[in-house]
Amino acid sequence: MVEEKLAAARADLADREGVLVAFSGGVDSSVVAAIAHDALGADAVACTAKSETLPAEELDDARQVADEIGIRHEIVEFSELDSDAFVRNDDQRCYHCRSMRLSAMFDRAADLGIDVVCDGTNASDPGEGHRPGLQAVEELDAYSPLLEHDISKEEVRDIARHYDLSVADKPSMACLSSRIPTGLEVTEQRLTRVEKAERLLRTWGFEQFRVRDHDGLARIEVGEEELDVALDPDFVRAARDHVADLGFDHVTLDLHGYRTGSVSPADEDAEAAPGADPSGVDPLDAD
Repeated sequence: MVEEKLAAARADLADREGVLVAFSGGVDSSVVAAIAHDALGADAVACTAKSETLPAEELDDARQVADEIGIRHEIVEFSELDSDAFVRNDDQRCYHCRSMRLSAMFDRAADLGIDVVCDGTNASDPGEGHRPGLQAVEELDAYSPLLEHDISKEEVRDIARHYDLSVADKPSMACLSSRIPTGLEVTEQRLTRVEKAERLLRTWGFEQFRVRDHDGLARIEVGEEELDVALDPDFVRAARDHVADLGFDHVTLDLHGYRTGSVSPADEDAEAAPGADPSGVDPLDAD
């Protein structure tokens, strides 16, 4: 069944003269990029949007996965902080973010003479609660081959394994703004201290985590299976000392563990990324 869907998606893209893939390096956009490259070769391009909300490690990962696929990789730069609507951080933040990112993708595609921009929205995404970023995908007429061919998140990971992608089991990673509670302005200072705090967790080997910025209070979330490590006295001391040094007044550990969208409107999974995911999901992505 998955093989049939993959073949249909590949044939679909092969009929295009060229495509640009909104590419965060998450599993969804990576699978779209792999299928596009498989179908079109040099006529497929992956494009990553670089901004203050993209962790530096995620950009490094995107470069690495593009190399694995062998696809041409473009980077466009812009700032969501130029948008008052985004900075305001209401329940439409993901819509504003996705609109700006996809607009940058369409501009780069036009420069390259490409008519089709693909994103990583999969068939599981529309049923996952409040997802304003999907409205931007529809309004800008981005093409979602995973959604079009009814490829679910689980099947996306199967296809990633088929292409031997290193991100096949990568957890979803949303843009950094998803760590800031709705209604609290998104600022460069908050984004920077969240990124640095999460770098500490990554250094300690955590795989699924977030640091939520509650205006001076850092709330650390880790996957339930990693809570024992987070309660280790050595980590507690490191988190207390190093995270506090980043400008947080207090550092806490959420004993509920990692939860998507836990600072956003009810039922929102703002984690689909930028490409995202948001993407936040794949912000970045639809991941």
